[in-house]
Amino acid sequence: MKNTILKELQPILEAASVIDLKSGLADARSLPATQMEHLDTVLITTRTIQGPACPLTIRIYEPIDHKEHILPALFWSHGGGYVLGKPEFEDGICERFVQETDCVVVQVNYRLAPEHVYPAAIEDSYAGLKWMVDNSPELRIDRSKIAIAGPSAGGGLTAALALMARDRKELQILFQMLLYPMIDDRNNTASCYEINKDAMPKAWNRENNIIAWQMYLGNDFSGTVSPYAAPARAKDLTNLPSAYLCIGQQDPFRDETIDYAARLARAGIPVEFHMYPGCFHGFDFIANKTEICERCRTEYIIALKRAFGGIES
Repeated sequence: MKNTILKELQPILEAASVIDLKSGLADARSLPATQMEHLDTVLITTRTIQGPACPLTIRIYEPIDHKEHILPALFWSHGGGYVLGKPEFEDGICERFVQETDCVVVQVNYRLAPEHVYPAAIEDSYAGLKWMVDNSPELRIDRSKIAIAGPSAGGGLTAALALMARDRKELQILFQMLLYPMIDDRNNTASCYEINKDAMPKAWNRENNIIAWQMYLGNDFSGTVSPYAAPARAKDLTNLPSAYLCIGQQDPFRDETIDYAARLARAGIPVEFHMYPGCFHGFDFIANKTEICERCRTEYIIALKRAFGGIES
């Protein structure tokens, strides 16, 4: 498997820590965030709102000079397999969205499994998104230009939010951006079998993915699973927002992402899709100073800017 990974990514993957969710969830949660310098052009503030079951922390990113003008907004959901992660770990990319697309970004610190099984994370996320839309005058955002996005589990929550917003009919989403999304609990694709712990022990692999889904779904893991938990199970993908999806070719989610993109297209949804050869799961966060990472990020930032109307199609 090593020889299939891009040369510039091989030493980064080799230096990565092994994540063992079965016996080391606490250790995985204690891994520090990547050190970064914050942009002095972006203001970060936090608020507390009432969620469906408990107070939730909201993290807001906006231009430092954001006063009277109304901006588009992006609701970002962090990754981590539904069991790891926190909003501040993804400050860097959120600040870039603000700087390069001139928007406001909002994140919610949704509850994690296994302490809080489905539907905690998606209901917290929906509550955060609805709060953002309902408070658009105070936040000075344009309710007609609301995008949702996230990587990995955040991509799964994004796909679920698009379905939930369509079905609940309480708010309108302009654009959904699914970055290597975690959307299928069945783990039965060729790529999921291919990217296992023997082939890629230091990348997100089949074994960790199965454990994460078991933690997230709890007693529902072997039963009937809602499409709001695993969007790949949705039977109807019509009337959803236009979509951007990307995936690394050496990602266990490769085939479920390709299938979801194709199903969106067949349902009449405008879709842009990118696959990056030689790239493992989450490469653009783990290897964020490489050429391939910068190319990947530039392409999805441009897609968001185009959705907001900042670039003519």
